[in-house]
Amino acid sequence: MKILDSKGRLFGKVNILDLGAIAVIILVLIGIFIVPGPQGSIAQVGSSTTDTIELNLLVRGLSVKDPDALLSEFNQKANVNIIVRNEPAGQLTVESAERLKNYVIVPQPDGSVKALLDPRPETFSLDMMLLMTGKGKVTNDGAVLANQKIKIGTVLELDGTNYNFRGSVIGVNKRS
Repeated sequence: MKILDSKGRLFGKVNILDLGAIAVIILVLIGIFIVPGPQGSIAQVGSSTTDTIELNLLVRGLSVKDPDALLSEFNQKANVNIIVRNEPAGQLTVESAERLKNYVIVPQPDGSVKALLDPRPETFSLDMMLLMTGKGKVTNDGAVLANQKIKIGTVLELDGTNYNFRGSVIGVNKRS
């Protein structure tokens, strides 16, 4: 009996191309799950969430009818859903919410400019700073929440029952 016949079958039973495809699939599975390397596989990046991450989020120009009600809702240690890069990334707890003063740039007679408090009455615009905490992992590359890297400048979308807005991360710390 020949090892290869005229149709490319091994011992007349198994096609060599099929055997090669099965071998490639097995090698890929071994490469993904058995030999991931020192950093682990991609599926294991967010598996250990033992660190408490503290984020400072800056929100500018949020249009809201009753800013005091929104601030008091956040100051009651509210849990908010966050979305990072259009993907849900879990929940964070709002530790504190602080209203920031609105300033306007006023030109002076000598040509200089000064930043003065905005004298206009209620403008339905809110600037605030949120301090939020959540479970994540601190790696050499930065903080990771729900498999999403969070760094200064990352835009977070906060989603609640009666609000949905975006803010920019201005501080990331590991809470001890």
